[in-house]
Amino acid sequence: MTDTDVPPGAGPTQTPSADAAAPNAPPRTRDPLEARGVNDDAVAAFRREHPDRLAEVVVVIPAYNEGASVAGVVSSVPARLAGMPVDVLVVDDGSADDTGARAREAGALVATLRANTGQGNAFKVAYRVACAGGARYVATADADGQFDPKELDAMVAMLADDRADFVTGSRRLGVAHTDDSVRALGVVVFGTLISILTGVRVTDPANGLRAMRAEVAATVELRQMQYQSSELLIGAIANGFRVLEAPVTMRKRHVGASKKGGNLVYGWRFTKVVLSTWWRLRAVARRNLPARQGLW
Repeated sequence: MTDTDVPPGAGPTQTPSADAAAPNAPPRTRDPLEARGVNDDAVAAFRREHPDRLAEVVVVIPAYNEGASVAGVVSSVPARLAGMPVDVLVVDDGSADDTGARAREAGALVATLRANTGQGNAFKVAYRVACAGGARYVATADADGQFDPKELDAMVAMLADDRADFVTGSRRLGVAHTDDSVRALGVVVFGTLISILTGVRVTDPANGLRAMRAEVAATVELRQMQYQSSELLIGAIANGFRVLEAPVTMRKRHVGASKKGGNLVYGWRFTKVVLSTWWRLRAVARRNLPARQGLW
């Protein structure tokens, strides 16, 4: 589940969506008030199961019906990043398959949502758990295996060296293995749009690898239930945090299918999130940023 998934194709060999209707599938909600109760239950259950303090670095992985890939991703997260111990936290977003069990078997701590709420909300829960558990740094990875968590080492090091407060990966600065020219063009267009609006150069606005100080995760208000990557990025900039990009490699997805829909739907929804978040945070940005930066 990722903002960077290659959208499903139309050919007959396309893998069926993992979130297709299933008779025993958990309920689905996109209502923030309803999700709040789901979140509280998940956080309380996690703290009962894991009362001890978490590691200095917590790598969070939201996952929905990613049983075929999540164990491999969890296993690929280094035991230490920038020399600091790591805990892997998977948020199982109401999966109908064995995502949670596979993540636990691979060594992850798992917070389970009893309903499917969307990737944005799953990240919100992950950040809440990580910050409450005493994490110093929070990093993110996707459960589909398109990004290599080992590349988080350099990103966390940028935080530890006090060069940035928020570091996001960039496939344009690194390498992107994709056959989807439309999605690749979208990365350029949306990166340019966010750069103009915020006054901070952004080349990849929807990357699955990020690293941030826990203060960023605790400060930025997330409202989006699904498309959260641009909301988090714009929110970090508006709150005055130092934002940098790091080159990463994006691989083709070999297991499962995107949960984001086709290019037109994805592009329209992503545009709405970018513009609405920028508009909502104008007053915040004017308090925290130099005059004449961007179009705040």
